Amino acid sequence: MSDSIATFFEAWQIQESEPRLAKINSAVTENIQYADPRTPETLNGIEALNNYVAMFSANAPGWSAKVVKSDTISKVTRVTVAFEGLGPDGSHQVQLGQYFVEKDKDLVSRMVGFVGTGEQN
Repeated sequence: MSDSIATFFEAWQIQESEPRLAKINSAVTENIQYADPRTPETLNGIEALNNYVAMFSANAPGWSAKVVKSDTISKVTRVTVAFEGLGPDGSHQVQLGQYFVEKDKDLVSRMVGFVGTGEQN
C-alpha cells in the first residue's frame, strides 16, 4: 500500500471528479483539515478538499504534484512537494511547497502547507 500523503498529492493531477474523489477518499480521514496560502480559512471535510483540488487541476491542466522529500518527528511529517508543468510561455516550471501533516492511523487528518521550503533566496 502506498503512503497516504503521496496518494493524496497524486489526486491533484486528476481532472475527472469521481476518480479524484476516490483517490482523496483513500488518503484522508472524513474530517480532514487542510490549509495553505491559497485557502482563506481551513478547509474541513473531504468535499471541501475535493473542490479545492479540482480548482488546481482546472487552473493548471497537465501539472502534477509529487512528494519529493519527507521526514517525520513526533507523529508530524514534513513533506516537500514539487508542483510541475508547463508555464504560460511553454517552458517547464517547478514550484516547491512544504506541508506539515498529521495522521490518524494511516490516513491524513490534518495538513498545513506553505509556499516554498522556508529557505532564503
